[in-house]
Amino acid sequence: MIMWNIDFDRLCDVFVYDPQAPMIFSSGVFLWLFAAFVFVYLLLQRRLTARLLFVTLFSYYFYYKSSGTYFFLLAFVTVVDFCIARLMAATSVRWHRRAWVVASLITNLGLLCYFKYTNFLGDVFASLAGGTFHHYDIFLPVGISFFTFQSLSYTIDVYRKEIVPLTNLLDYAFYVSFFPQLVAGPIVRARDFIPQIRRPLFVSHEMFGRGIFLIISGLFKKAVISDYISINFVERIFDNPTLYSGVENLMGVYGYALQIYCDFSGYSDMAIGIALLLGFHFNKNFDSPYKSVSITEFWRRWHISLSSWLRDYLYISLGGNRKGKVRQYVNLIITMFLGGLWHGASWNFVVWGLFHGVALAVHKLWMALTGRKKGEQSHGVRRFFGILITFHFVCFCWIFFRNADFATSLDMIKQIGTTFRLQLLPQLIAGYWEVFALMALGFFLHFCPDRWVNACCKTVIRLPLAGKAALMIALIYLVIQMKSSGIQPFIYFQF
Repeated sequence: MIMWNIDFDRLCDVFVYDPQAPMIFSSGVFLWLFAAFVFVYLLLQRRLTARLLFVTLFSYYFYYKSSGTYFFLLAFVTVVDFCIARLMAATSVRWHRRAWVVASLITNLGLLCYFKYTNFLGDVFASLAGGTFHHYDIFLPVGISFFTFQSLSYTIDVYRKEIVPLTNLLDYAFYVSFFPQLVAGPIVRARDFIPQIRRPLFVSHEMFGRGIFLIISGLFKKAVISDYISINFVERIFDNPTLYSGVENLMGVYGYALQIYCDFSGYSDMAIGIALLLGFHFNKNFDSPYKSVSITEFWRRWHISLSSWLRDYLYISLGGNRKGKVRQYVNLIITMFLGGLWHGASWNFVVWGLFHGVALAVHKLWMALTGRKKGEQSHGVRRFFGILITFHFVCFCWIFFRNADFATSLDMIKQIGTTFRLQLLPQLIAGYWEVFALMALGFFLHFCPDRWVNACCKTVIRLPLAGKAALMIALIYLVIQMKSSGIQPFIYFQF
């Protein structure tokens, strides 16, 4: 009888939201649930409507386990934007269409502003007025920045007459809530995803193998490299930078650069891989960004779904490069300023965005002054120093991105600049050899030629099913052995 009670309690835990343990791809609970999900998914292979409804309900359950009762916001945005798109399609009057798309903007950005920026804007207005502002206790729903931007892209595309609006609410709910990319992207465009919804379910041998490879590589990057170096080194440095020498702070910055890349690209890899196993294709979200020769190239390789979203729906809407060079530079800075603010309601994110915006404008100016053409490739020594400079500029900006306040960021920069103490490096490596071994492995895998990665992917594709299963089991065992604390949420859950 006691055993039945224990089992019932554990079963209840699966269906109840726990704010201390949100569901993520790298958790054991999700892996077991996903196995059960796939079993039902395959049973519904030839029943399209039932399959779409099942996946949508599972996606809402997944979001509930990640963010509690705030799943109603997801439903609200879905219904409102579906109706707005239908109303836009029903009229040919331009100002009517414009009014409806403005309503979509107000709905989505209004929700985003309330949950994400109320306290930040209150502080700003209070400081300008010389008063004080008492913060509201507002919970930030997980992934709200992602699903609002995704839904906005749909209504804007309908307004621009680039896509035809859906006539079935279930299809749109499926698109907005699709769980692999729901809480941390990538931001999937309606024009890319919607045509796939009602296609017959088909997962080729190549799709299945590539999906397994992406899940394995993503899990390795997140749960082995990112989590380990974060818990055992990076967090210690960033929590108290003045307690450590400049060389330790610099290694902490390098560690964070690798941590955030492995964390976010690992999530994206797993999301893309899971989607492939279900028969859906997502575009690549990361393309070895630290190989970039310039800051412009970096933003073509880093968080591609967001950078392309900002380009298509913000930068181009501001005028892009159509109104002269000066206006182009201003548009770049404004776009990246708002891109920084998208990441969080804090001045450190604003400064991070402004740094990148100014750097993009400077690079465009440099290209114009030197007569270099867009897309022109650098080679040899020029390429080496371009990568070196770009990587260190990005690392410098990560200092402000990672720290919660300017004082800590300036302390870290001061330690690096005034108390470097290079002679401590051998002792540091000896004391944290496991961390530095993983960092070396992480950067090696990042900078290795693309053909090596493709060869590994093809090898996994060719493996028999038993070989793929053995590889996955071995990785899960490795993750369990290296885990030094509870499950670490993905960094981009907070955005």
